[in-house]
Amino acid sequence: MKVENGDLVMPGDILGIIEQFLPGTGTYNDEGDIKSNIIGNVSIKDKKISVIAKDGEPALLKVGDRIYAQVSDLRGQRALINIDTLKDNDRQLALPYLGAIHISQIKKGYLEKLSDAIRIGDIVEADVSKITGDSVDLNMMDEECGVVKAMCTRCRSYMKTSPKTNELECSVCNKKEKREISTNYVN
Repeated sequence: MKVENGDLVMPGDILGIIEQFLPGTGTYNDEGDIKSNIIGNVSIKDKKISVIAKDGEPALLKVGDRIYAQVSDLRGQRALINIDTLKDNDRQLALPYLGAIHISQIKKGYLEKLSDAIRIGDIVEADVSKITGDSVDLNMMDEECGVVKAMCTRCRSYMKTSPKTNELECSVCNKKEKREISTNYVN
C-alpha cells in the first residue's frame, strides 16, 4: 500500500517501512512497519511520516505523564497495572496500556514486600518513566503518587486512612493494612 499526503488512515494501517520513513506523531514502529495509531490524515515532511487526528489529538502516553491505574497482579518484585486514564485529561486513552512498577520504584528506601505498598485491585496514581513498544514502566516516588483508593482484602469494603502513616483501616471489619498512600487518597 502506497500512502500519500492527505490520505485518510485507520489505526493499524501500514504507512511504510522504517527504511523509507521516520515514524512521527500518531504512528508507531511494528517490527519495521510504520503503522497508524489513530484515525487521521497522513502528513509526510522531510522523510518523517505522521498522522494528524481528525478530531483533535488523542490521549497517548508519553514519559513524564501522571496516570491513574488499577493493580491487576503482583508478581515477585513487579506489580502489573492496567492503565485507565491520564490525570487532568478528559479524553480516553487511544490504546489500552499495561504498565509495571518494580518494587524499587514504589518509594525511596527499602521495601521488604510489594504487598506492604500495593495490593491487587488498588487504584494508584503513578508517573510514566519509560515506554518501550506497548509496555510501560511506572514509578510512584513522588508524594502525590501512591494508592488513591483501596479495598479491604477481607470484606472488599473501601478503606479509610488511619492516624498512622501509610496505614488504612476498614470501617466494616476493622482490619488494618499497610499501603503506600498518595496525598490524594480518597476517603
